[in-house]
Amino acid sequence: MSVGDQPILIKKVKKVSGGGHHGGAWKVAYADFVTAMMAFFLLMWLINTTSPEQKRGIADYFAPASVSETTSGSGGILGGTALSDDGSKSAGTSSVIQELAPDSKNPNDGQSRDGAKSANGQQTASDAGKKQQQQEQAAFASAAESIRQALQDMPELADLSKNIIVDQTPEGLRIQLVDQEGRSMFDTGSTKPNARAVLLLRAVAKVINQLPNRISLYGHTSANPDGSRAPGDWTLSAGRAEESRKVLQAAGVDPDRIYQVSGKASSDPLYPDDPTLPGNRRITIVLMREAPVLPPDTGL
Repeated sequence: MSVGDQPILIKKVKKVSGGGHHGGAWKVAYADFVTAMMAFFLLMWLINTTSPEQKRGIADYFAPASVSETTSGSGGILGGTALSDDGSKSAGTSSVIQELAPDSKNPNDGQSRDGAKSANGQQTASDAGKKQQQQEQAAFASAAESIRQALQDMPELADLSKNIIVDQTPEGLRIQLVDQEGRSMFDTGSTKPNARAVLLLRAVAKVINQLPNRISLYGHTSANPDGSRAPGDWTLSAGRAEESRKVLQAAGVDPDRIYQVSGKASSDPLYPDDPTLPGNRRITIVLMREAPVLPPDTGL
């Protein structure tokens, strides 16, 4: 076949519209979706980082303070209103604004904001009272441990460790100097503390001087062998409490901290099952608990 006899080939190309990338419409939809998600997460982040006061301010800004809830007129969108009456067409009258302003109502329970502030104040006072009690409890525990440590560190008080009892009561930290068999704190019928009682009182004074609490002192006696109470025990117990107060003050205790000094005779035995035991004769020193924090005055 010669060169001039070669067949002529014709190539036809068909153009397909709408195929391939489908015109790119999916990109626009995806971009809208990503933008919406970014705006959503940005909103969540802003809500999480703003304070309640800032949220309340934003709510106040968008609150429709000029809209009336009255049912006067027709009550619809085009409802009319009479002169000097609050209606659908009223434009922010003082009564409407005062009624619907966000600052005048509590969105939580419908109570006034003053009531919410009172509740918050009581909650704050309650938290402060609990914190104060915890601090006081820790201070009392530290004071009790300091007294026990002082008895161990001072050789002259080592033999008197059984003559002192330290515990906590609803009234406060209670320190009791009790008589033991053959080791009394006072001579029979005397209000003057003996040498061992003076040592213990001075050791106690060093510890209670570290705390600001007020102090109550009580004197106690034991019942007679027959279980009866001697009439003179009231004077005797009160005199022993008074003499103990003098020793504490001489050891540096501020006189203004003394709240009460009284004698209880044998009316409050340490061992109720046997009020004749020597341990019922004792001096009780109480570091009183401070009064709890009072809530603010909510009266008008």
